[in-house]
Amino acid sequence: MSAYDITPVSVADYRRLARRRLPHFLFDYIDGGANQERSLHDNEDFFRKLRLRQRVMCNVAIRNTSVNLLGNTASLPLVLGPVGMAGMFRRRGEIQAANAAKHIGVPFTASTVGVCSVEEIQDAGAAPFWFQLYMLRDRDFVQEMLRRAQNAGCRHLVFTVDLPVAGMRLRDFRNGLLSSGALAKLSYAAQVLTCPAWIGDVGIRGKPHSLGNLSQKLNDATDLTAYKAFIDDQFDPSCTWDDIRWLRDQWPGQLIIKGIMEPDDARAAADAGAHAVVVSNHGGRQLDSVGASLTKLPAIAAAVGDQLEVMMDGGVRSGIDVIKAIALGARAVMIGRPWAYALAARGQTGVESLLEQWRREISIAMALIGITELNQLDASTLDQASPGTIFSQG
Repeated sequence: MSAYDITPVSVADYRRLARRRLPHFLFDYIDGGANQERSLHDNEDFFRKLRLRQRVMCNVAIRNTSVNLLGNTASLPLVLGPVGMAGMFRRRGEIQAANAAKHIGVPFTASTVGVCSVEEIQDAGAAPFWFQLYMLRDRDFVQEMLRRAQNAGCRHLVFTVDLPVAGMRLRDFRNGLLSSGALAKLSYAAQVLTCPAWIGDVGIRGKPHSLGNLSQKLNDATDLTAYKAFIDDQFDPSCTWDDIRWLRDQWPGQLIIKGIMEPDDARAAADAGAHAVVVSNHGGRQLDSVGASLTKLPAIAAAVGDQLEVMMDGGVRSGIDVIKAIALGARAVMIGRPWAYALAARGQTGVESLLEQWRREISIAMALIGITELNQLDASTLDQASPGTIFSQG
């Protein structure tokens, strides 16, 4: 047993454990991106290139890592973003992640395509939480999902706008996830059989495997061909800003638009009645070779930061990365892969431990930067001589 099996502390550690524990196709579902995965890697690379300025002899005895996020206090400037099929990574995974978020004091976002329904998450005591929506062609069913989310205690709706069609995720074809035929099914079964712990935890004890919020439309989350057919049939590529205005009329709570990469789209989101935007390229899973989320953040924050709360996701792998994102204009960050790896590796305990580690990283970084409040972070916190600087792109 290696040290990584005993004391995982970084996202890389949890990723390594998740890879060992999950069937290959499920690990790739978390880990992979679109096409050649250039944008996926760029998301992380631009965080690596940025450097911070260290300041000394400041009174940093008391530091506050909390932030006011859409009218509520979060203990850390982050949100567990929506991750589809999390209940296939760990037994009733959405519930475990939601409970971890509640224990730490940050929001959890339930995905439209989660295994656990919003009602099940609420019944497990994890409310309040956020709900993420994709626009479906069946608007009556969209209204029904919104009612269910509201009845489950959700007051924040995250609407994802960057998936009119699914990106070309080549790993999912290579490993059989999106392939059909006898050979693909044989490969799928062989991958499952190499993971006895996963079979016991998820395959047997983690039933039912339906997509809870879509159970009326799609019964079996393990029927991957039916899942892809549903996405192709129901995800609506004709959706426009008029539909966002319609959605604003249906939803009485806060509306967050996720998937914004250009200032003009951020302004359109504000005009449509959004309360916040998330600068995001969908973790590099949609349009490959689109810019890294971090490079788009400064211009969007400058364009709408006085009207909306601005968040970002993509490439955030540590508390230090959170500091960098806030310095470039984010109120908070959303994370997906980090909590998914931790969930797959260690369940609720893993997610809580990862978030506590990030709390320590953020607090220590604040002390060494010389600040006591997160709102003291701005572009002056960053070293303008960072290699590959993104300031000229802001």
